[in-house]
Amino acid sequence: MSADSPVDPAGEPLLLDGALPEFGFSRLECVALAAAPPVAYEAARGLDLLTIDSPLVNAAMSARGLPERLRGRSMPTPPSLRVADLFDATGEAWEGQPWVALGENPGRELVFGAVGKPWRASIEWRRVEPEHFTSFDEAGWAKMAAAFVVHPYGTQRSLLTYEARTACTDPASTARFGRYWTLVSPGVGVVLRGALRAVRAAAEQGSRPAGARGGDA
Repeated sequence: MSADSPVDPAGEPLLLDGALPEFGFSRLECVALAAAPPVAYEAARGLDLLTIDSPLVNAAMSARGLPERLRGRSMPTPPSLRVADLFDATGEAWEGQPWVALGENPGRELVFGAVGKPWRASIEWRRVEPEHFTSFDEAGWAKMAAAFVVHPYGTQRSLLTYEARTACTDPASTARFGRYWTLVSPGVGVVLRGALRAVRAAAEQGSRPAGARGGDA
């Protein structure tokens, strides 16, 4: 499966199409927000992934701490794991783990991804730097890319999409991932929708007048 066109209905190319133009598996969810696009975008950027129960993020954090645990030491769970940490390179929480920033169109789109073997009982990860992600083709792996995209909806509202795509690097891994995807695809939808609800809540809270926010306390 591939994107039919690198241009979305607004006429602007999607960074996600550049990062992973051809893919075999995908899931896309969307939510309307009572918030202007800049507010929605900042809310997506500030999303704390540790507040969303995502098996892939949980597994990535577990893999990050494995070397320390094998040496008899434990790595504390960071207090937060924001999407922005990937792009700003200021959060130590992302060091030594597989998820990397693949592109940002400020105010509109955030793209990030990882390479792994999610069909295994204990997920195996492969750190691939952003500049090599699209061209990476070593057999036996799945390349996973995800994106938040903000679309204007009227004058003071937004549509926010959250899309996850996967491309495998050879037929055998495609078959393995396909069996895995049959089982987890509904759960992936739950995770994506949970993230969108969290972003919507933050964006709409930020859009309320100060007096209204105070009244909710």
